Amino acid sequence: MSKQPFLRKVLYLLKKRYAGHMKSTLEYSSAWELLVATMLSAQAQDRQVNVVTKKLFHDHRDVGDYAGMGLNELYKYTKSIGLYRNKSKNIIKAAKALEKDFNGEVPSDIASLQTLPGVGRKTANVVQYNWFGKSEGIAIDTHCITVCNRLGLAKGTNAEKIEKEMIKITPKKDWGNVTHLFIALGRDVCTARAKHCEACVLNRICPSSTVKK
Repeated sequence: MSKQPFLRKVLYLLKKRYAGHMKSTLEYSSAWELLVATMLSAQAQDRQVNVVTKKLFHDHRDVGDYAGMGLNELYKYTKSIGLYRNKSKNIIKAAKALEKDFNGEVPSDIASLQTLPGVGRKTANVVQYNWFGKSEGIAIDTHCITVCNRLGLAKGTNAEKIEKEMIKITPKKDWGNVTHLFIALGRDVCTARAKHCEACVLNRICPSSTVKK
């Protein structure tokens, strides 16, 4: 079976199992809050980020608050997150860049988002789809990399290369969904450390499955 019809079958089965997971698990109420939460979520669990941002977003809501914030003040909120020093620096720099170049508003296009300090393509894709409801690409995180490799949809660990491969075979209407579905599968039964094929909805079609066909 070629990759496109195979992926359609994969998405059909995943949507049946994880219909309630086709959205970000980060908590936010504005494009800026989503951007901050996504920047903090790199190499960190969403639930941990949500604990941090609950207090942070209560105390500081606007881009201008962050543009004028000192690093030590932001550290008080972010210090429990991995790589918090660098992430905090980039959050403040991004806020200043938004005030300077975008009238304090988070832009909706990938190219503009990636001009912001600390914002790579994955983060830009996440913000664009989850807040603005459109997609110029597919957000690829570590779960997606693991799942893509095990399903034989892409090879290697380079996120940008995998994104390009997935764009070729994924219907555009599912560019946002595929990220959430692969993350849901990765968190549930197809983790990087171990795969639990006996409990996987794809165990009859996945080429890496340990379940006897």
